[in-house]
This record gives sequence, C-alpha cells and structure tokens, in this order.
Amino acid sequence: MAFITAPDGTSLYYKDWGSGRPVVFLHGWPLDADMWEYQMVPVVEAGFRTIAYDRRGFGRSDQPWQGYDYDTFADDLKAVLDALDLTDVTLVGFSMGGGEVVRYLSRHGSDRISQAVLISAVTPMMLKTPDHPDGVDAGVFEEIIDGLKMDRPSFLAKFNKGFFGAGVFSSPASAEMIAWAGQVAMLASPKATIACVKAFSETDFRPDMAKVTVPCLIIHGDADQTVPIDVTGKVAASAVPSAEFEIYEGAPHAIPLTHHERLTTDLIDFLRR
Repeated sequence: MAFITAPDGTSLYYKDWGSGRPVVFLHGWPLDADMWEYQMVPVVEAGFRTIAYDRRGFGRSDQPWQGYDYDTFADDLKAVLDALDLTDVTLVGFSMGGGEVVRYLSRHGSDRISQAVLISAVTPMMLKTPDHPDGVDAGVFEEIIDGLKMDRPSFLAKFNKGFFGAGVFSSPASAEMIAWAGQVAMLASPKATIACVKAFSETDFRPDMAKVTVPCLIIHGDADQTVPIDVTGKVAASAVPSAEFEIYEGAPHAIPLTHHERLTTDLIDFLRR
C-alpha cells in the first residue's frame, strides 16, 4: 500500500490510478477512499489520473489523537498534492470533503488547482447560530455524538438508512451496499468519527467561499436528509458566482453511490470542459 506523510508525521493511505490530468477525490464522513469506486474507474477510462486518500483517522490512514480540524485537513491535502507534484488538478469533495476543498483554496491558493466539484457538501455552514438562523440546530449533532458514544455500530446502521435515503418499501441502494458502508465506517477511529462531527457541523466556511475562483460544479440532492440542500448547496451556489449548480431531484445524501451513473457522466463532462 502507498502512503504519504503529513506535516505532523501522520501517514495517509492513498490510491493512484491511471494517467493524464489529475482528479483528487476527498471522501465523506464516516467512509474512506473506497467510496469513490464508481467514479474512479470510469474517470480513468475517460483518460484522467485519479487519486483518493483516506482522511486521517479513517480507513487505512494513521489514527492520531489530534488534527481533526479543517486547517489540518487542508494541510494534509496540500501534503498529498505536493508529494505527488500534482498540477492542473480537479478537486472533488463529497460531504465533509467539500469543506476540505474550499479550505484548501482559501488557505493554500489555487496554483495547483484548475477545477473544483462539491457534491452534497457541508459548505458554507451547517450549524444554526445567531447570524445563521437557517442552519441545523446544535441538538441534532449532539444526538449524533451521543449515539456514537453509546453504541457506534447501532447508530451507524440507523444513520446509513437516511444517508442512503432508504425507506420502508424502497431504497436507491441495496441492503448489501448499506451494510458495506457501515463496515467501512467501523474501520475509523472512534475519536476521529466523533471529532469530525464537530468539525463539519461547527466550521464556518462562509469566508472561504470567496476564494473559490476556479470553475466550480456544485451537485446536491433535494431529498438530502443528512446535509439539507437549503442550508448548504443552494447557499454555496449563490456564494460562488461562477459555479454551475445541478440539483438531483429526489436524490439522498449518498449521491456517489446511489446516483453514480448520472454523477459520473456529469463529472466527466465537467472535466472535459
């Protein structure tokens, strides 16, 4: 397996497939780089190089006790781009990974970056505050943390039903795929799993959005129960004047898995532009 060392010594597992212009995929919580299976293979076949890595604390990467904040995540991303000497990069961030994309652009600039894609992203801000009254109430995230502390496997199994938009009589994902997501999530450090809830719920990316000056594609499902589109996707599209905004009607949060054919087509079309 291949690893890159972050500035604080944390080893980050990565996969690097294909050749051509690089596309770097940033996974969502609480999964790892394997969630990009249905995008990475066809994007390579379309003539691009694809890279995905496990965020610190998740998958095959190290599980340090510290560093679960977006400045550190952005620095980890920089370490990957620097170590592989990637230029003309398209950054693709799903869910909390979208925060890494915009924080990287804000913190490190766009010299290496040519495009950005935000999918079901937590940007620009999730938490309800006095100056963000339309956000999600803090109690929702407190319940997530309490559930993780009480019985992480049980909580994740229940959480994944909403993540995938699974109903009583129908689901856009198979039972096997939902079960696999739970297994992947359990590979993560419990410390990282809880700390990242605080990071993606409390971080204010509103100042970062102005730094997204590269061509940007924003994709969000209007049935997303995990990261509501009215709080995030629609607001992000307004905050980035150059952004293209695609709403997937009826789509839940887990678009890269539930709507992978449509997403992959849209992604390749954007890359070719």
